[in-house]
Amino acid sequence: MAVRAESGRETEGAQAGGRRRRGWVSAVLAAAVVPFAGWALMRASGWEPAFRWQQLVAFTPYVAAASVIVPVVALVLRRWYVAVAALVPAVMLVAMVAPRAFPNEDPAAKGPVVRVLAANLLMGSAPTADVMNLLRRVRPDVLAVQEITPEAAEALDAAGIGRSLPHRVVRAEPGVTGSAVYARYPLEERPPIDIGFRQARARVEVPGAPPVEVVSVHPCAPSHPRSAGCWTAGLRALPPADPGGPVRILAGDFNATLDHAEMRRILATGYRDAADATGGGLRATWPNGAHGRPVPGVALDRVVADRRVAVRGFGVHPLPVTDHRAVHAELALPAR
Repeated sequence: MAVRAESGRETEGAQAGGRRRRGWVSAVLAAAVVPFAGWALMRASGWEPAFRWQQLVAFTPYVAAASVIVPVVALVLRRWYVAVAALVPAVMLVAMVAPRAFPNEDPAAKGPVVRVLAANLLMGSAPTADVMNLLRRVRPDVLAVQEITPEAAEALDAAGIGRSLPHRVVRAEPGVTGSAVYARYPLEERPPIDIGFRQARARVEVPGAPPVEVVSVHPCAPSHPRSAGCWTAGLRALPPADPGGPVRILAGDFNATLDHAEMRRILATGYRDAADATGGGLRATWPNGAHGRPVPGVALDRVVADRRVAVRGFGVHPLPVTDHRAVHAELALPAR
């Protein structure tokens, strides 16, 4: 009898220990849900309270992928309540990100097709020969350049950029603030957006299409608390889409992803993102592999056009030295 009693106590002790372990596992899993839930709510709310969140929210696609792990583990371990709780933020995050991997329907644009290329030259340091090689491969009709310095502009002229893109609005400056628009077609300069960085603007006369306005986009980067306001103001100064006016194309280094509320506000005025429209919305453009920053890649560079424009193609191209990849889009404009 004593043996049986001892055996019973051991069994009860083992069961109690098992319950404690199960409780700890459930608690750990439940705690793991909290950051994903907080991230999902912040991203869904559009509240961007400080520059650090303005940086972090760019990595939402990675957080969405990681959020799926918790409900899967909870289901495997049969922690049903935790699994249900974990599924909510996971579904929210995946629903925010996954549509970028699928193309969406184009409008019936009957006008000419223009190829738009955007490239950040990293204070003019991208080798001119590589930039020219990229121009020969892509054959853009419009080129939007950021961080173009006077020396880089002179080097492009010497390399013969004027033979393929003879028209230009160049606002070259030392450092990171300069930008330019080059085009195959005649340009009319428009007032630049001078908030922190200078974002060049031009009216392009494309044969067979309504007037086209192009902005070489480059707001300040939200890299410091002092620059967060400049970043917001630079994005908000971008012209909204105007269905009754010129066809607007915004191309360049937005320093923003589709997970930034400011970027979504721009699109909500009547724009489409070319990468997202073609199912390439998750293709990273920064940091460029040649630059070697140990940071997961995000899509900061983009071509955005108003909803009357059909997107026929989108591509991402590495450039040596610079920390951004160049992006290009083939856009079918509405007919005049």
